[in-house]
Amino acid sequence: MLTLALLLFPVVAGLLVLAVRSEQTKQIALLGALVELGLAAYAFLTFEPNATLQFAFDYPWISEGIRFSGGIDGVSLLLVLLTGLLTPLIVLSAFRHHYSRPNVFYALILFMEAALMGVFTARDAFLFYFFFEAALIPVYFLAALWGGENRIAVTFKFFVYTIFGSLLMLVALVYLYYQTKTGVATPGVATPGVVTSGAHSAAITDLYNLNLSPTAQGLIFWAFFIAFAIKMPVFPFHTWQPDTYTESPTQATMLLAGIMLKMGVYGVIRLLLPIVPQGVDVWGTTAIVLSVIGIVYGSIIAIRQRDMKRLIAYSSFAHVGLMAAGVFSQTANGVQGALVQMLAHGINVVGLFFVADIILSRTNTRLIDQMGGITQHTPRLTVYFMILLLGSVALPLTNGFVGEFLLLSGVFEYNYILGAIAGLTIILGAVYMLRLFQKTMFGKKTELTESFTDVTGSESWVFIPLCIMVFWIGLVPNSFLKLTEPAVTNLLQIINQ
Repeated sequence: MLTLALLLFPVVAGLLVLAVRSEQTKQIALLGALVELGLAAYAFLTFEPNATLQFAFDYPWISEGIRFSGGIDGVSLLLVLLTGLLTPLIVLSAFRHHYSRPNVFYALILFMEAALMGVFTARDAFLFYFFFEAALIPVYFLAALWGGENRIAVTFKFFVYTIFGSLLMLVALVYLYYQTKTGVATPGVATPGVVTSGAHSAAITDLYNLNLSPTAQGLIFWAFFIAFAIKMPVFPFHTWQPDTYTESPTQATMLLAGIMLKMGVYGVIRLLLPIVPQGVDVWGTTAIVLSVIGIVYGSIIAIRQRDMKRLIAYSSFAHVGLMAAGVFSQTANGVQGALVQMLAHGINVVGLFFVADIILSRTNTRLIDQMGGITQHTPRLTVYFMILLLGSVALPLTNGFVGEFLLLSGVFEYNYILGAIAGLTIILGAVYMLRLFQKTMFGKKTELTESFTDVTGSESWVFIPLCIMVFWIGLVPNSFLKLTEPAVTNLLQIINQ
């Protein structure tokens, strides 16, 4: 029932926020998000480190074989925690802005949280698809209603991209559903790929047992891969990302970069690898090559950026390329590294986008070459910015180091040449992030930064939990790795079978 509460409570809180039209809207939204964080924290603290599904629920839904079922295992646990942790911080970061129709704005954030929780806990393939699509709706309206000047064209492009990929995934899921044909099994003998419950099944565990032909696996691989690659995004399906991140309001960008792109990586781990392992054997190298190209390409483009938000957007594109490469390596280090890095990246990128938002609000510009000397009057902002930056460039003892080390180890294990090229992310990441810090915080003050003020109390309350997590994951990584290891081992055994 805990998982069901994680799905339903943000919806109830969002409806309550939507009904309230007063100054208390933001406080109610924050309270609702904090209660959801409490539920996620309880799941994290009471989770038993094994490969079983915990806190599960299962109810009839569309048909006997398509059920409203979910639960939490080691693969989904860290993403549930990430969603619960970041949402109240994203809500709190919006307190300093005065949005029109604030009840709608904050309600959409809570609805988005519910959809994301659904994606990470669904155990029915069509329920996964339902939440995968539902997560698109709130962020679309956040960007379209409160975005920049080009928001309509940008959000339309984003919508078309994601709908195209989702349509391919839906076709693949329908095909898989009808392959779970009712069969007459010999008593006491398991029949691979045959569901004998008397009906077709969309349970994800039943789809793992399908015995598909190599041709079918290849086609389904590409249907899934394109859908998930657009969401992550992976080169060359990334062209919607920089513009959408730049034009969206900061809170929508935080949701997109901090949590939503993880749906694609999670989908690869949960669906693509175990359902079509032969398709991955044939096309997995291609996926890793595209991911590695994205790492280098995104890093080089980030170095050349003059706009802070676009620089962080391209850095996120480069980081997710490494996550995808690690997952497709099909190694224990690669998959575990991706899970930990999704948690670490979400923390770092939300913090960096908040830094960019603070600088924009005080200078009215995002252009890096118009800034300088900010650190002279902002000791607290300087410390927060530096901690998040060091986590982003994977300095040892920070959260980014753990995930990147495991990811690079997994890619090296798969192919040392691809691993060496992927390792460039460490050098290139340091170049563009340190350049960003140097150009904005050091040097001479400009007219725009002359009267720059340090962070306020509410702004510090966004940064403090993020900075604590940077060091917690970096110093005590086993507190997270021990929870994911049994589920990852079990998943790899399913794939290898």
